[in-house]
Amino acid sequence: MGIFSRIKEGLKRTKESFGKKIFELFKGRALDDDFYEELETAMISADMGVTATEQIIEELKDSVYRRKITDPEKAKAELKRIMLESIDYEIAEYDYPLVVLIAGVNGVGKTTAIGKLAKLFTTMGKSVIVAAADTFRAAASEQLEVWAERAGVRIVKHGEGSDPASVVYDALSSAKAKGTDVVLVDTAGRLHNKKNLMEELKKINRVIDREAPDADKRSFIVLDATTGQNAVSQVEIFSEAIDADGIILTKLDGTAKGGVVLAVSAEYELPVVYAGIGEKIDDLIPFDAEAFVDAIFDD
Repeated sequence: MGIFSRIKEGLKRTKESFGKKIFELFKGRALDDDFYEELETAMISADMGVTATEQIIEELKDSVYRRKITDPEKAKAELKRIMLESIDYEIAEYDYPLVVLIAGVNGVGKTTAIGKLAKLFTTMGKSVIVAAADTFRAAASEQLEVWAERAGVRIVKHGEGSDPASVVYDALSSAKAKGTDVVLVDTAGRLHNKKNLMEELKKINRVIDREAPDADKRSFIVLDATTGQNAVSQVEIFSEAIDADGIILTKLDGTAKGGVVLAVSAEYELPVVYAGIGEKIDDLIPFDAEAFVDAIFDD
């Protein structure tokens, strides 16, 4: 199954809610104030957020006015174009060795996402090692070890409560010694307070910068699509400690509100890099903005 088909299947709930509303809204309607109000309601109900919704509708109004569009189908095509442009980022290809730092609050599917990401890299022919640097949550490293075994990759872990930065140091040392292509770094989703969490992430970053200065370094925040606007607010928390390069959006198949993709892009100008569209180990796929928008608008 191709990426478009998989995203389309994963977005079935979003399509059935927001996509259906869009289809009905643009069906022989006058492009008047009532139309735009209903469109705004539909977009916000799909978790696109106020910022993204207002930006997109204003751009749509402007385009409709400038191009003297009266045909609802042409207006729908404009909306599709505007939505695509708002989330279609140019993401630089990876260089190797690659170090990927993964952050996210507990419960968003971070451990699962790391395991699936490890599998994705192995299918690309890359060697992978996982650093189990979430040493504060009971059984976190054991859960990650299960996923590492499923993906067929190595893992470096220490005992519960040990120094996370030392786990990262050991993983980087092992990667350099064995010529490993990819290091995936798990991090804590919660400590005793936010300040401790932020300081721990900064410390890990310093270790990576010092021990792997020539590596391609990426930082991704894992968000749970089913939590909607709460997911968007989590980006702000982690942005205090890491310079995020993008989002891994889990459980996209489990929500009727896939518009959170646009909300994240509008609020923080961050691309969704990977999307979780199922529970199997190969159900984390590179996010395709065009396929995402097509899946919503496909009649």
